Parts: sequence; structure tokens; C-alpha cells
Amino acid sequence: MKKAVVIGAGFGGLALAIRLQSAGVDTTIVEARDKPGGRAYYWERDGFTFDAGPTVITAPDALRELWRLSGRDIAEDVQLRPVSPFYRLSWPDGTAFDYSNDDPQLRAEIARLNPEDVAGYRRFLKYSAGVYREGYEKLGHVAFLDFGSMVRAAPALMKYQAWRSVYSIVSRFVKNEKLRQALSFHTLLVGGNPMTTSAIYALIHKLERDGGVWYAEGGTNRLVAGMVRHFERLGGVVRLGDAVAKIHTLGDRVTGLRTESGFELEADAIASNADIVHSYRDLLGDSRSAQRTAASLEKKRFSPSLFLVHFGVRGSFPEIPHHSILFGPRYQGLLADIYDHGVLSEDFSLYLHHPSASDPSVAPEGHSTFYALAPVPHLGKFPADWRDIGPVLEERILAEVSRRLIPDLKDRLVTKFSYAPPDFATDLKAHLGSAFSLEPILTQSAFFRAHNRDDSISNLYFVGAGTHPGAGIPGVVGSAKATAALMLGDGR
Repeated sequence: MKKAVVIGAGFGGLALAIRLQSAGVDTTIVEARDKPGGRAYYWERDGFTFDAGPTVITAPDALRELWRLSGRDIAEDVQLRPVSPFYRLSWPDGTAFDYSNDDPQLRAEIARLNPEDVAGYRRFLKYSAGVYREGYEKLGHVAFLDFGSMVRAAPALMKYQAWRSVYSIVSRFVKNEKLRQALSFHTLLVGGNPMTTSAIYALIHKLERDGGVWYAEGGTNRLVAGMVRHFERLGGVVRLGDAVAKIHTLGDRVTGLRTESGFELEADAIASNADIVHSYRDLLGDSRSAQRTAASLEKKRFSPSLFLVHFGVRGSFPEIPHHSILFGPRYQGLLADIYDHGVLSEDFSLYLHHPSASDPSVAPEGHSTFYALAPVPHLGKFPADWRDIGPVLEERILAEVSRRLIPDLKDRLVTKFSYAPPDFATDLKAHLGSAFSLEPILTQSAFFRAHNRDDSISNLYFVGAGTHPGAGIPGVVGSAKATAALMLGDGR
């Protein structure tokens, strides 16, 4: 392979392109939007910088490895800073819990909720370390192309009761309900329902504990910019603002692509970091095998969407940490409304991102940047008119932030805007407006996700949230490693 094309400049596409270019493959990235990043897009408004997300950076060594491939150092392009606490979790009754990898502090936080759960947490940590070893270190960067690969992984999955949910596993170790929520909410960050997502995803706790939670100075967008700079330094080419219209096929091979501007590009191999359904259904419309795959994918379960309110305010708030989780009055019931019933509930839980806590440069002097994020049903479950619903939900979310954290928020607001499920569908071609692609349940994991290499078209590859191992920065960067191994001939 001499020439490759990667469709989409999200984290997965950039990580794959860097790996290919580092190996001497002439690689071009074709990106539809005017900026790279995919879901990690950003806006600059009224002097504020707003990251679209993802904003929780974990597994930093997986990112550093992308520079080490060519003997460089990530610090040349990106300054990563640790964040502590990782998150401050709070409940409507005023209970707060600072979540970190500082053992004495974490044990004290657990003891405040329930002293008996300190020992249970130690047992959970041992379990998490085991699934991390089996699910992330051994399997997280390896492609599952045939059912035999799933069979070989089965003993480890059985050992750790992968058929159980993260919440049920956590509940086996700790009894306090708030602590159960604190140790299970992480699956929401990759689109999974803690009540149904495989217990293997408990590895996230070990991943964060060992690697920490990090922030890129200037915002996640600066990490994206650093990846682009490194890729171009290696000789790679990024083509922005020109969406791919069609992937050309000839028999069981792809030969190149055409963009909406009419630009034609030939390639020995193509990898798509675009939405998995969009890639198969729309970009490969002339391929019968691709249309069969698209029809199969459309029948699967997709993760929810998100509603985000970005806002800039006057003042600084050192008492509000970088990452906060504001739980609502319900946990299991709210999750059922979002994932199963397709109901936009009166109550909600929020993730609050406050980058100004770590980096004043993302806001004008004396000001702060925030966004509040609420999981909501995707468009297939809740096909409402968000032009009507969005402004109402925005006001409710801001009112909740005001009630719990910033009493005079309304008077401090300088700028605000929202991002809703239809925006995911329009800007990212995300199927049903899903924010995380396929829901990460056991029957849609590993071999049962979209394969990193197509089964019928031998030089067509996939990377990103829809492929193994799934969503989140570690997931899509891991998928890039698995896909690169296949493309470079080192994988199966």
C-alpha cells in the first residue's frame, strides 16, 4: 500500500492517519467540516472558546505513542495537564463526592458515604484491574474480524461475568446507592447505559486510576490541532471543508472517492472515520454488499444523543472544579426514559464542563467558559421538533445550574448557544443523531460491532466509535491502532 485516504478528521481518523504516515504510507485526510476534530469541534464566540467535546482526556500514553512512532514528543505540539479531582459528583440533597486517584482522599470520600464500602471498593478495584487487563490491554487494540476471535476471548469474558451490567457488578461490591452511581456512571461517557452496558466497561475505572484525567491547554481543540500539525509535519495532507460524496468501488475493491466539490482522489486503501451507517448507506451506495451491511446496522441499537448548552459568564468560580456531574433525583428511572422509553423527562442529570478552572485563556479576562450536557433520547426514539423543545430545555438546564451552583447565573451571562440531536445528524451525519454510534452492549461489542476491515471489500477499513472497541478517546485511538495493523499487514 502506497497511498491511503482517511475520511473524517476526528480523533480516530487523525490517529489512524498519523500511524499510516509514520509507516511511510502517503495519506490524505478528507474532512467535511471547516475545522478538524469531528465531535471534538470548537467555536470561538465573544472572546470565549467552546469545545464541543469530548472534554475528558484519559489514557494519555495512547496519545503520546502517536508521536513516539516517529521519534517525536507530544510536548512539541500539546501541553497536557492533569486534572484533580477527576470529577465532583453532587446530588440534589447537597451530598458531594470528589472522585480522584488519590487513595487516602478517595477512601475518605467513600467512608463519608458508607464506611463499610471502603473494603468493598478495594474488591471492586481488583475486579476493575482484571477486566482492564483482559478487555483493554489484551483486546482493546486488536481487530475482531471473525467469530473465532470472539470465541477465543470468551473465557476471559466469562470469568469476569461480562453478561452482567456495570451497575450490577458495582452493586455486588458496594451498598451505598450514591457510591453505586459514582462507580457506574462512566459508561455514559461512551454512550452506554450503566444498567445494560457489559461489566467489561468497569475497566474505565482502572484506566482513569492508572492514567489519570487530563486537559489540553487551550482546550481539546488544541490536542486536535497538535495531531494535525504532527500529521502534516510527517508529510500528510488534510483537505477541509469538502465532504466525501461517493466511495468508488470496482468488484471487491475500493479505488478512490469523489467529494461534493467534484474533487477525485485515487487510493490503494480507504478508511472511514465517518458515521458507520452514513459510510455504508450513503457513501457506498453502488455496492450491494455495503447496502446489505447498512440495512443490518440500521437494525441495531444506537446510543442516545446529547443536548449541550454552551455559555460564557462574567466572573471566576474557583469553587467549581473542571468536571462536575450533577445527578438528578432519579438514576435508573431516568436511564430507562432515555434508553428504553424515548422520553424527555422533566428531570435530568448533567455533566458540567468548566475549563476555566484549569485554563483562564479560554475566556476573556475576568470571565469563565462552561458547557452543560444532558443525555437525551436519539431521534429514532424521540422524533420531536427540537426547534421548539431546545429553547425550553436550555432554560431548564441553565436554571438547574443556577439553583445548584451559580445563583446569579442569569445576570452573569454574556453569551450562550445550544447543540441538539439534529445538529449531530446534520453536522456529523450521525445516524439518528446518536452522539456515540452503536450502543456498547455485549451483543454489539468486539466481533458484533462494525468490523475494522469490511468483510467483502478487501481494502475498505473503518475507524472510530462504530468499530471495536467503541467510543471515547481511548476507544477511537485504540480502534486506530487495530485498523492500522490491518492496513499495514501486521494484523490478522
